[in-house]
Amino acid sequence: MKTKLTILSLSAVALIVLFMTYHVMGNWDYVLPSRGRKLAAILITGAVIAVSTVVFQSITNNRILTPSILGLDSLYMLIQTFGVYALGSSNMTFMNKNVNFLFSACIMVLFSGVLYKLMFRREGQNIYFLLLVGLIMGTMFQSASSFMEVLIDPNEFLILQGKMFASFNNVSSDLLIISTIVLTLTTLYFMRFVKYLDVISLGKDEAINLGINYDYVVKRLLVVISIYVSISTALVGPITFFGLLVANVGHQLFRTHKHSYLIPGTILLSIIALVGGQFLVERVFGFTTTVSVIINFAGGVYFVYLLLKENKSW
Repeated sequence: MKTKLTILSLSAVALIVLFMTYHVMGNWDYVLPSRGRKLAAILITGAVIAVSTVVFQSITNNRILTPSILGLDSLYMLIQTFGVYALGSSNMTFMNKNVNFLFSACIMVLFSGVLYKLMFRREGQNIYFLLLVGLIMGTMFQSASSFMEVLIDPNEFLILQGKMFASFNNVSSDLLIISTIVLTLTTLYFMRFVKYLDVISLGKDEAINLGINYDYVVKRLLVVISIYVSISTALVGPITFFGLLVANVGHQLFRTHKHSYLIPGTILLSIIALVGGQFLVERVFGFTTTVSVIINFAGGVYFVYLLLKENKSW
């Protein structure tokens, strides 16, 4: 395990150095701040998506589920679509990145809080009922977004289209500072529950038999997951299949239930994939595509592979 973590760490550092120093040509004053912001956004996004997906899969005991099933990605697109539809792209307040980020993140966290409050009012509520409601809500948000998209002006739609795909190219320093503060506080809270993850991944009955206050711990882990997903989505945009991709590769690589290895290993895989993907987008494809398009394509193919694999196991 330690050898694999060391190799992944060295690979991540090598890719980061390559990303920051390739073809600088002496323009350090411009290159370092510009690439530094992208790198910071990649590190934050990669880490929170990896952690939230691994924890979510441990709670649900299902490796083809990601937190996106809760409908947060669809809610983010509904907020952006409604903003352009109702206020127009020329509205400076809504289009301000800081205001948009804070508004979107707050709405998504609020939605998660209300959803959990309603679903867990009664003790012993099945978590799969929560996932079903999240899936239905996500579909409803997606349908509402599609309805407004066909009504808005084509020029407005082009602006909206830029928000449909995750991008690390236009993240501002202010958003990075806000995200870092919120995620640091959330991570400090999350650390209190890390010790329960190995037992929770065994299943609800086994966790209760081993003395874990299952409902209490799971509710708080779901809140942490929602904050992680909301911040990362509001920061760079939705990356649907990325969590599925890195979490399952992490499981196959480490083949362990110990989250002390699984979480750092998945974070390193996530950083390698995003830094490598961004390097390819800039240096090979010349910004003709975004890293989220490549990841969603690879993740979609991998998702089909997982479905076929699970089907054979039946």
